[in-house]
Amino acid sequence: MAYKRILTIQDISCLGQCSLTVALPILSACGLETCVLPSAVLSTHTGGFTGYTFRDLTDDMPEILTHWKKEQISFDGFYTGYLGSTKQIDYVKEVMNNVGKDTSVKIVDPAMADGGKLYPGFDEVFAEAMGSLCEEADIILPNITEACFITKSEYMEKYDEDYIEMLLEKLTEKSDKTVILTGVSFDDDSTGVMVFENKKKQYYKHQKITKGCHGTGDIFASVFAGSYMKGKDAYASAVIAADYVVDCIKETIGDESHWYGAKFEPVLGRLIEKLA
Repeated sequence: MAYKRILTIQDISCLGQCSLTVALPILSACGLETCVLPSAVLSTHTGGFTGYTFRDLTDDMPEILTHWKKEQISFDGFYTGYLGSTKQIDYVKEVMNNVGKDTSVKIVDPAMADGGKLYPGFDEVFAEAMGSLCEEADIILPNITEACFITKSEYMEKYDEDYIEMLLEKLTEKSDKTVILTGVSFDDDSTGVMVFENKKKQYYKHQKITKGCHGTGDIFASVFAGSYMKGKDAYASAVIAADYVVDCIKETIGDESHWYGAKFEPVLGRLIEKLA
């Protein structure tokens, strides 16, 4: 298989096992040449830490793109994570449209909300802009909350399959993209991933661990992107990503000092074995 080059666009939290500090090692372990376009640099992630530093890199993004175009650099795939503003979303669109190939895969994780609420600092305007980025993607990886904001649907904690199907249909009204809807749970003891591709649903149910960890969404998205770029189909990639997240959480449970992230590094070998 060809040696593929992927560009991931998101922030760097120097400590915290999320965003680029997760994406770079996981995508590299998947056997991809992994390039980065950082949107910001933080001393730590924002979940539970106080007094963290923040450096916005928005103004650097167009200059980086200009240099790449001059050097005739191109990418086989794009994977976006947390983006901090509508301006960054606009720049991401420019990057995808200028340094991609006809066959490039565009994977968007619309990381902006959870538990029925937008993350701090985001509003409806941002959600609409993120929705427009999702329209240009080949594959999107929203959770249920993000799907609701993108489609302007009512968020429900308790739901049935008809509700999930409604979200999937709305997400694909304007483009025939593949949707990987995460955190789909039809009972109290399990959770899962709904894969919607070519108007067909496939559901993968897996163990639900009540104790969560920071950064597991980034781990899932990174593994999915790496697996898909290595030739696995969407459903197989979702299964591998979901199982790996469970492995990471199990590796972390019991270590109260490691509250800020999931220990994904000790189990990277299992991921490499699954992709071999």
